[in-house]
Amino acid sequence: MNISAVIIARNEAAYIEKCVKALLPIADEVLVCDTGSSDDTSSLAARAGARVIHIPFAGYGETKNKANSEATHDWILSIDADEKADEKLNHSLTEIKQQLNYECVYSFSRLNSYCGKWIHYGAWNPDVKIRLFNRKYVQWNTEAVHETLYIPKHFSMLKLKGKLLHYSYPTAQSLIAKRKIYSERGAQALIQKGVNPTYIKMYASAVSRFVRDYVLKLGLLDGKAGLIIAWQSATETLQKYNIALNLKRKLNNSTYTR
Repeated sequence: MNISAVIIARNEAAYIEKCVKALLPIADEVLVCDTGSSDDTSSLAARAGARVIHIPFAGYGETKNKANSEATHDWILSIDADEKADEKLNHSLTEIKQQLNYECVYSFSRLNSYCGKWIHYGAWNPDVKIRLFNRKYVQWNTEAVHETLYIPKHFSMLKLKGKLLHYSYPTAQSLIAKRKIYSERGAQALIQKGVNPTYIKMYASAVSRFVRDYVLKLGLLDGKAGLIIAWQSATETLQKYNIALNLKRKLNNSTYTR
């Protein structure tokens, strides 16, 4: 079976060349979808061997579906620009290529990093991602954050050996910036779903998030990095509910003044 590796990228000049080159031995096509980079992402990707297209960002799920529709092959290997398969996962992907079953989706474990340190506990583990599937039957949903795949109920899932190395947050500021984006989109999702945000829910959710990630999921074993990650997760929850409360207040005031 032929596979198209599809990457959504924006301002990923620091990673895109290594990402593309690592995929060339595995995939029959590497497609980079640039959603508005202001750096050299597109030219670097093309130089590394990828086919590059340009489309506007319309949310993670919708943009990924659009990019998948532009791929040459039906089998999609969905990869982020700052991800790279380790040697064992490369071997697993190479082996499975000739045995792909359209009624099956394929997953693998992802290992995330923070400021150069691999994180083995807390909210980031276990982190199993379904990333290999047939686009004819499986698509991304259109949630504002943390998009997932729509998979037919009768499909099975096969977990491949190896890990997807995620060079996710090279600096403390990069995590803070991403949490800010997630909190804003998460707040919009709460309002759209009709969730009633309250201060009680805001503080209770933040505290439970911290306890879950740092204590119950053993984030404390990752040392200082584990504490920072758990704290940032709790902060994201606080910000999400606070933004949702402000949005709800504006909506109510707008309705009242009409």
